Amino acid sequence: MKYLKLIRYQNLLMLALMQLLFRYGFLNFQSIPLTLTDWQYCLLVFATVLIAAGGYVINNIMDQATDTDNKPSKVVVGKSITETLAYNIYFALNILGVGAGFYLSNVIEKPGFASIFIIISATLYLYATSLKQMFLIGNFVVALLLAISVLIIPIFDLLPIINPGNQVVLADLFSIILDYALFAFVINFIREIVKDLEDVNGDYNQGMKTLPIILGNSRTTKLVMVLSLIPLVMVLFYIKKYFFAYDLYLATIYALITIVAPLIYFAIKMADAKKTQDFHHLSAVLKIIIFFGLFSIAIVTYNILHHA
Repeated sequence: MKYLKLIRYQNLLMLALMQLLFRYGFLNFQSIPLTLTDWQYCLLVFATVLIAAGGYVINNIMDQATDTDNKPSKVVVGKSITETLAYNIYFALNILGVGAGFYLSNVIEKPGFASIFIIISATLYLYATSLKQMFLIGNFVVALLLAISVLIIPIFDLLPIINPGNQVVLADLFSIILDYALFAFVINFIREIVKDLEDVNGDYNQGMKTLPIILGNSRTTKLVMVLSLIPLVMVLFYIKKYFFAYDLYLATIYALITIVAPLIYFAIKMADAKKTQDFHHLSAVLKIIIFFGLFSIAIVTYNILHHA
């Protein structure tokens, strides 16, 4: 159990489920061949999860002092696990993850794609050691990496088989997945700011330059309320332009209940949020919104296939 706390297995399970949904709840139902076989795609998911787990490990190693202030009950490195063992786990996860990515890149005859895994691994290390201390840079990087975990799906499964005959179809599919990646980026960027509000005391003691420390909690809270309108408008626009246009009523109801309503709830609750528990709760709400938002790809696919 102590090792599971080190890698935040719940987040990793959600990441794996998201990637499996895009393949088996969306791409598999399109009338196109896919680059990767089932086991190769599972290996892609495995590689992504391993590198993400490595990111959590190095973050826990570097955040020992901050976590002692903010979340003393959740400190693992230095208590349940020695720092040396944590580093060994970190190196093992990254070697396996990058190695799997290198193998897949050569299987699809795109060896340059291996650099994606190396860059992600290096970025997670830089985030844990320095980037997270910089004003908004850390928030942007984490949000971007989640978006990349969505985009890596078409990069490996669609891009290698593109040709003049299927270019239009694949471009449309890539565009849909890009929309989901953008949604994930925006929501997670907001969530990272909310997490900074939650951890402001420990971050301040460690000399970090997060948004709440620079602007103050009150101004940051108001800014987050404004930012939360962006994904809300995005989703409503998407519903009107695509779901209504194609009479996808099931997808519309799903989006209104699981995405739009929670976003409105988030904005309202953000107005009164002041305590650490409030920000922790709102961070969890955004996490749920990300999950249901990405899960909607399967709902949309089902609605299209069973459209009356």
